[in-house]
Amino acid sequence: MALSDAPLHENSGQKVRLRLRVRGVVQGVGFRPFVYKLAQQMNLTGWVLNDAEGVLIELEGGRNLSSVPERIRAEAPPLARVDSIESMYLRPEGGTGFEVRHSASGPASTMVGADACVCDDCLQEMFDPANRRFLYPFLNCTNCGPRYTITRKIPYDRQNTSMAGFPLCAECEREYSDPLDRRFHAQPTACPVCGPSLSHEIAEAWKTVAEGGIVALKGIGGFHLICDATNSKAVQRLRDRKTRDAKPFAVMTLNAESARHYAKISACEERLLTSQERPIVLCARDNSQKLADEIAPGLSTLGMMLPYTPMHFLLFHQAAGEPYGTEWLSASCQTAFVVTSANPGGEPLVIGNEEAHARLSGIADLIIDHDRDILIRNDDSVVRVINGAPAYVRRGRGLTPNAIRLSEDLPSVLALGGHLKNTVCLTRGREAFLSQHIGDMDTARNYDFLLETIDHLTAILDVKPQVIACDQHPDFLTTRLADSWGLPVMRIQHHHAHIASVAAEHGHVGPMLGLALDGYGYGEDGGAWGGELLLMDGSRCERLGHLQPVSAPGGDRAAKEPYRMAIGVLHSIERLDLIETRFGDIENASVISALLDQGQVPETSSCGRLFDAAASLLDICHVNRFEGEAAMRLEARVTEPVRGAGLWQTIEGRLSFLPLLNALADLDTTDREMQIYGANLFHGALIDGLAALAAQATDETGVQTIALSGGCLLNGVLAEGLQSALQSRGLTPLYPQQAPANDGGLSLGQALIAGRKLLQEN
Repeated sequence: MALSDAPLHENSGQKVRLRLRVRGVVQGVGFRPFVYKLAQQMNLTGWVLNDAEGVLIELEGGRNLSSVPERIRAEAPPLARVDSIESMYLRPEGGTGFEVRHSASGPASTMVGADACVCDDCLQEMFDPANRRFLYPFLNCTNCGPRYTITRKIPYDRQNTSMAGFPLCAECEREYSDPLDRRFHAQPTACPVCGPSLSHEIAEAWKTVAEGGIVALKGIGGFHLICDATNSKAVQRLRDRKTRDAKPFAVMTLNAESARHYAKISACEERLLTSQERPIVLCARDNSQKLADEIAPGLSTLGMMLPYTPMHFLLFHQAAGEPYGTEWLSASCQTAFVVTSANPGGEPLVIGNEEAHARLSGIADLIIDHDRDILIRNDDSVVRVINGAPAYVRRGRGLTPNAIRLSEDLPSVLALGGHLKNTVCLTRGREAFLSQHIGDMDTARNYDFLLETIDHLTAILDVKPQVIACDQHPDFLTTRLADSWGLPVMRIQHHHAHIASVAAEHGHVGPMLGLALDGYGYGEDGGAWGGELLLMDGSRCERLGHLQPVSAPGGDRAAKEPYRMAIGVLHSIERLDLIETRFGDIENASVISALLDQGQVPETSSCGRLFDAAASLLDICHVNRFEGEAAMRLEARVTEPVRGAGLWQTIEGRLSFLPLLNALADLDTTDREMQIYGANLFHGALIDGLAALAAQATDETGVQTIALSGGCLLNGVLAEGLQSALQSRGLTPLYPQQAPANDGGLSLGQALIAGRKLLQEN
C-alpha cells in the first residue's frame, strides 16, 4: 500500500493508525521530541524515528488524528523545515505509550541542517552562575549550535559527527535520553565535564584585543581573526599581516541597537542581523560614532554582524566587565570588533589546530583553538537588502546546506561553477544544494577546498551524480576537473548559467529574457562577454543583444587597472588630448595609446569594465586593490541617479554608452561635487539604457519576464533602479535572493540547464 497525499478520512468511534513520512530539514532539530510531545498532548500511541529519507512516524488514536499533519507544519521546531508530509492509513495494532526509536539506515534522501546561532535558552544557562554550564563555550541544544560543519554523513547521529570522541557524562546522558528535555538527541550536546575545551581562556583573548593585539579564535566554520574595530593601528596591523590592502572588514557588535552606533539599520536589516543564520549584513554607514577608517576605506557601507557562538558572547561578556545574568545582552554597547576570516590573503579559511599554528602564527598575537574538529570550512554568509528583500552576496554558514527548492524533478547533476567566487551545486530530485563559498580557483589550497567540498556534500547527501556541468571556458580549473571525472560533461555558457540561476530559485519554467551584467564570461564566440541580453527557453539560450564592445587594453589586466579602460574609452571617443592631461603621470599610458592606434587591443562587452572606465574617468579609482573596488567606490558617491537624454544609443541590438562616458570625461573631477554628479549621471543613464534594451526585446518576443543577474547587479543603485524601470514599463523583473547574483550562483544555473538537457536526451 503506497503512501498517499490524499486527504485523511476516519471512521468515527474507531481506533485508526496513521503512518506519516516527513521530508525536509527534520533531523538534528528536535523533531522527534516535538512529535513525542505532540503525541502525549493528543493521547496517541505509536513511534517516531529518523531514517535516510527524513522522519517516519506511526500514530494510533481516534478522530483527532486528522489534525496531526497540519499541527506538524504549524508547530515544527524553529530550526526545522517541513518540505512534504505523505500519509497512509494502516490497520490498528493497539499498544500503549509512544516510543522514540533509534535511527534506521538506508540510501539518504534527507539533509543535515545548517549551523545555527546559540539560542536564548542556552544564553540564559551560560550566564547563570548556578547552572552547570556557566560560561561554558560549547553549550548548545536541539534549537541551536553546529550541524553541517561537524557532520560526516547521515543519519545525523552523534557517532557520525566530530562529537563521537566525547562520551556523554551521566548528567548529559540523562538529558540526551529524555524526550521531554531540550537536549534530547542534541548531537553536539556537552558540558565542562565531558565536552570540548578551549586552549586558552576567553579572558586572555579580551586582554589581547584590548591591548591592540590580534586574536585567532576557532569557531563553528573556521577560525576568525579579531581585533578592536576602533583602534586604527590594530586594524592596519591586521591588514598588513593578512596582506589585505583595502577589501572591507566586517564589524561585530553585541546587538542590533549597538550596531546603530556605526550604521543605519533598517527593519529588514535588523531581522537579518538577529536571525538564526546571523549573516554579515551590508548596511549604510553612520559616522556619528568613530570606527577605524581602515575598516572599509572609501565605501558607503559597513558589513555588520552580531555574535552567534558562545565564544563570541563570552568575549563581549569580558568587555562588559563579566556581569551576571542576561540583562546586559540587550543593553546598548559601543564595543565593536573587527571579525574576519582567518586566512592569509586569497587562501581558504583555516579550520585545523595544527593548520592554524602553521598559517596564522605570523598574523595573530594569540591563537585560541579547541578539540572539537571542524569537518568542513564554512565562511560567514554575506547579505544586503535590495528593494526591501535580502539578496545574498555570499552563501555560507547558516545557509549551507539548506536546499533551494526547484519547480521540477531533475536527474542528479554536479555543477562545478566558475573560476571566481566558486561554489558547487548538487541536485537531488527537486532539491538543489548550493555549497558554501569556496573562493577563487587561483591557488592550490582553494582547489583542494573545492575537492573537499564535493566529497563532503556528496557524502552527507549520499548522491552520485549522473553528469558533470561546468563553464565553457577551456582554461578554467573547474573545466579541467570536469573533463577528468569520467562522467558525461556538459559545458554551459557563463551568462546563460547566470540567468538560469534566477529561473531555478524562482521556479520559472517558460521563456524568459535575461540581463546578465558582470565583469567577464567566456562568450559563445570566444570573446569577453559581460553585458548580455539573452532569451532563455528550457535549456536553450539565444543572445539577443549586448553592450557595445569597448577596448580593454591588457585584457585581464584591465580588470585590475581601471585606468586602462578609461584610456581605451578616450581613444574611442577621439579625446586623445585627455589621455595626456588625465593619465600622463602613468608610466605606460603612451604605450597603451600606441597599441590602441595599431588596433592591437582586445574588446569586451563587459558591464563591469564600463563601471571601471567611469570610476577612472571621474578620478575615483584608477587601480583595483580588490575585485570590484572601483565599482563599489563609484556606487558610494551616488546620492540620486540622474536621468539624461542622449547618453546612450542602440544600434542593431548593441547598446552603446560612449556618449555617457564622453560626458563624464568633460567633468572637472577635482571637484567632489562633480564626482557625485558624474556617479549619479552614470547610474541613471545605465538604468535607462538597459531598461530600454530589455523593453525592445519584449516588443520583439512578447516575453515580459526578465531575469537580472551577474555581479554588477549586487550594486544596490543599479539593481533597485533597473527593477523599478522595468516595472514602470509593465515588465516583471526577477532578481536573485537565495543564490548570489555574482559567480557564486553560477553552479545553480549550470545544474538546472544540465538537468534539463539530460531529461531531453533521455
